[in-house]
Amino acid sequence: MLEGVCTVVVLIRPGHRWPVALAANRDERVDRAWDPPAAWWPEHPGVIGGRDRSAGGTWMALGPSGVVAAVLNRPGTLGPEAGKRSRGALPILAVSQPTAAAGAQAIAALDAGLWRGFNMVIADAAGALFVRGTGQGRPVVEPLPAGLHMVTAHDPNDLQSPRIARHLPRFRAATPPEPGGWHDWPALLGDRGGGAQSQLDIDPRGGFGTVCASLVALPADAPPIWLFAAGRPHAAPFRPV
Repeated sequence: MLEGVCTVVVLIRPGHRWPVALAANRDERVDRAWDPPAAWWPEHPGVIGGRDRSAGGTWMALGPSGVVAAVLNRPGTLGPEAGKRSRGALPILAVSQPTAAAGAQAIAALDAGLWRGFNMVIADAAGALFVRGTGQGRPVVEPLPAGLHMVTAHDPNDLQSPRIARHLPRFRAATPPEPGGWHDWPALLGDRGGGAQSQLDIDPRGGFGTVCASLVALPADAPPIWLFAAGRPHAAPFRPV
């Protein structure tokens, strides 16, 4: 069984032309239908994201104020559960706020018991935050310090995650993205090496696998940049959203 669904890498560089950059692989049931990022929610003007056709929400969204948010599961919480709301609504709520900090606080004000456990990364050009929902109480917000962080179903940079243990050092050693190019990051997202629990571009197993990928830059003085691969990142091209 896979340890969790999805991986998010976030690089925070205050003072850089791209002060925040994200890379993300979405892992899901390969037979679960979805649509590529677009403005699917007219009730939320300016919000774009990929749409899950089953529940109508998203795994990653970008809002009109330049806030980006991604949601991941926590261990043992794959898939829906009767009586629980879809976690796909959470990124839409977060990016509808004017800043990443406001988005995180909007999530933190919720009753986490209404959803299965979740992790979130919420960012804008000013920085990034991690939000943990454990299925009870209120979600907890943790600002992420400058540097490179990796989130899976586990907490940021938790080396108990085989995926983080294998790939965090590789991302930290890689040539980071710059306005002139993404350098090593697309190839790292498409890496199929490692064992079943540490593979980043996951081969389908038990009906689950990597289905798409994203690269997002949040420039200090320009609109956000989102490149999307509508398939496994080792093979699908990254194209502007």
